[in-house]
Amino acid sequence: MAMSEVAAAVGKGLFAGAAGTAAMTLSSSLEAKLREREPSSAPADAAGKLLGVKPRDEAGQARFATAVHWAYGTSWGAVRGLIALRSPGATSATAQHWAAVWGSSLVMLPALDVAPAVWESGAEEAAIDAFHHLVYATATTVAYSLLDY
Repeated sequence: MAMSEVAAAVGKGLFAGAAGTAAMTLSSSLEAKLREREPSSAPADAAGKLLGVKPRDEAGQARFATAVHWAYGTSWGAVRGLIALRSPGATSATAQHWAAVWGSSLVMLPALDVAPAVWESGAEEAAIDAFHHLVYATATTVAYSLLDY
């Protein structure tokens, strides 16, 4: 496999990951509004721990959370591009991407002590989280496919 193929797949994946992040932002924002809950701070809390970033105030925390959300989602699009290099169909690629993204959050966030383990959060919360990650993976695949046209 040529390095140019890898670079093209990763580049397409980054664009697709941004589109997937937009879709996940929409679904999670709508769900939070309907359920009258605050947005999750777990991803930003995890990044803050790993990077040593401690925003000074609520506005800084909100900006950092937004930056982390978009950087994280966009960068996972690169993985979607790498999955495509193995030539699985869209359904298989979506499932693999979803499992990688959601699975990593299920391990990483509790390990960093910023979210409870999935079995501690209850079936409803786990299902909602799985759904938002599925929205992300599906939208990323759709965007990835459209970049071929």
